[in-house]
Amino acid sequence: MQFSVIIPVFNRPAELDELLNSLTRQTNRQFEVIVVEDGSDQKSDTIVEKYKDRLPITYIEKPNSGPGLSRNAGAQRARYGYLIFFDSDCIVPEKYIQIVNNFLTKQYYDAYGGPDKAHPSFTTVQKAINYAMTSFFTTGGIRGGKKSMEKFHPRSFNLGVSKRAFDAIGGFRDMRFGEDIDFSLRLIENGFTTTLIPEAYVYHKRRTNFKKFFKQVYNSGIARINLYLLHPQSLKPVHLLPSIFVVGMIVLLVLSVFYPIFLIIPLAYCLLIFIDSTIKNRSVKVGLYSIAASWIQLVGYGTGFLSAFWNRFILKKEASNAFEKNFYD
Repeated sequence: MQFSVIIPVFNRPAELDELLNSLTRQTNRQFEVIVVEDGSDQKSDTIVEKYKDRLPITYIEKPNSGPGLSRNAGAQRARYGYLIFFDSDCIVPEKYIQIVNNFLTKQYYDAYGGPDKAHPSFTTVQKAINYAMTSFFTTGGIRGGKKSMEKFHPRSFNLGVSKRAFDAIGGFRDMRFGEDIDFSLRLIENGFTTTLIPEAYVYHKRRTNFKKFFKQVYNSGIARINLYLLHPQSLKPVHLLPSIFVVGMIVLLVLSVFYPIFLIIPLAYCLLIFIDSTIKNRSVKVGLYSIAASWIQLVGYGTGFLSAFWNRFILKKEASNAFEKNFYD
């Protein structure tokens, strides 16, 4: 098989450099690369030029419209029949394309997704954030490579899809956030097959500090309500847990003013996160930072979800005017 790798980028030339460098080391070279510059102030044209002799690469510039429409622009220029989308802050292991090719050759799927891991070179904060986004104790493990999901919903940081399926559903919708889940849901609703390839992981840097991470997960909480209104069947009990966590912890903290014994529960949760992350990352420091990252993940998502519920269902606002427009950090 041959693949068209599409990368939307916004003000991330250094991260794109690392991603392109990792693509030069792929053991399977049956792919092209399309970089879509989404109205960046810090352009990546000189970075792309570095790789002209090492990769079959195309560079597209367009006005800022968000990653979804940028992916669509890249897909329009794709020469091959299977598209692979990466976020610009990913690093791809050298056997990634080979693993995907072997998997799809043995059993074809219209779309696939892969998990993400923390690279040894990542900062302590990035490793802690990666833990918070993939741990069973924060997200139920649904983003950490859990294979038992009946119909996997690929995420756009690591997503492959046939061009036939992509064109059939019209690509990504013009959404502020949650566009990748909407894309996966529409694939399934239109009868296309999806799967998880556990071995096709990428190293995903995610956000570089806790402030940006909170912004990301807050927006994800908002997106879940917007997705529910588009796809009512998409809301699962696991999506309610962060909001329940927020409300529950507020109640416990209030009760602890009168009955300090109630502090045992949040403290026990912190200890659980610390032990689990320390073991998995082999670092006490990452374990400590993971406590903060996990609280940010749950509180950010939970408050975003509750805010969107209030705006969409109580105040009856539309998605277009309920929240400040924000595609990136």
